[in-house]
Amino acid sequence: MQLKNKKIIFAVTNDLSYDQRMQRICSSLANACYEVELVGRKLPHSKPLKTDFNFKQTRLTCKINKGKLFYLEFNLRLLWYLLRQKTNAICAIDLDTILACGITATLNNNTLVFDAHEHFTEVPEVTNRKITKNIWHVIGKIFIPKAKLCYTVGPQLAELLGTIYKNQFEVIMNVPVSVDAVVGVDRVNRVNEVNSVNRVDEVDGENTGYILYQGALNKSRGLEQSILAMHQVENIKLLIAGEGDLSIELRDLVVKEKLENKVQFLGFVQPADLKQLTVNARVGLNLLEPNGLSYYYSLANKFFDYMQAGVPCICANFPEYQAIHEKYNCSVLIDCEVNEIAKAINELLSNQNAYQTLSKNCIIASQNFNWAIEEAKLLNYYKQIL
Repeated sequence: MQLKNKKIIFAVTNDLSYDQRMQRICSSLANACYEVELVGRKLPHSKPLKTDFNFKQTRLTCKINKGKLFYLEFNLRLLWYLLRQKTNAICAIDLDTILACGITATLNNNTLVFDAHEHFTEVPEVTNRKITKNIWHVIGKIFIPKAKLCYTVGPQLAELLGTIYKNQFEVIMNVPVSVDAVVGVDRVNRVNEVNSVNRVDEVDGENTGYILYQGALNKSRGLEQSILAMHQVENIKLLIAGEGDLSIELRDLVVKEKLENKVQFLGFVQPADLKQLTVNARVGLNLLEPNGLSYYYSLANKFFDYMQAGVPCICANFPEYQAIHEKYNCSVLIDCEVNEIAKAINELLSNQNAYQTLSKNCIIASQNFNWAIEEAKLLNYYKQIL
């Protein structure tokens, strides 16, 4: 098989339009003269794909979109698609794509790569379902040791996954592209101006500051607690950007609690619009419940998005976040409880000096947590295996 450039196919089960990590990875590798294709799923509500990326995007349509049968159908469709492609490497994103990717790589003699966005068998939706968890674990034990390159989002998760699957895991953090090329005190001063307590944005026709949650609306992400905390918070809205398994339940909760004037759902937001939304937020939320090791050892992209924008973040008091906070003092670490959330929000909004200190520290920290650093590592890893 002769290809003009080394080709890499990445496979995910989600909608390609909103996957910022994969957009960054694919763009970086395409800029380095690899031929890159990102394969994902087309959902009934999927919007047309952006056409200005430098890599190919392919969507597979499934008849079933939930449950065990969805994963079976998607992997069968993905397998049929991959077997007909000429490529040098196939990268499975999480365990839910590694079955098709692993079989194809074995049959077609492709290099197998594994990117763990999370500890899949320890997410809240899986960890307490013994049969489902065991099936995914066995699939991982079969194929992950065969991968020539494995990487994940944080150092403690890399160590844990390496022990379980008997393969070395590197770290490619889920960090954003720098908002600009300005560094040091000038950048701190610029963001201080934006981060003053007079931060505003247009929401429902009103000029108002806001608290922001961005990400999937799934179990154990502190969303119910954050909504209920708004009973104790005045003169600011909570904006929720994203959709997920709890989309309907959370909207019903807001109506039940009569919080429609304090909580606003934005639905899916394109990454470019989300960046602007984040820059103009007053406070960011990154709260998790300790239901499964995946969340406990997480290092979420939203944490770094808030950091990059200079937005103080109220964050889960988990190991990876503790390590960064101890070094940079750039967030507020709490347990995911209604009263603690309300107290943390009110203290941030009322104490301007503390707010500005956290904001400055976010910008200082972001110089060490941005995509330019992770991109160099990523390109080096792929250069070694291809």
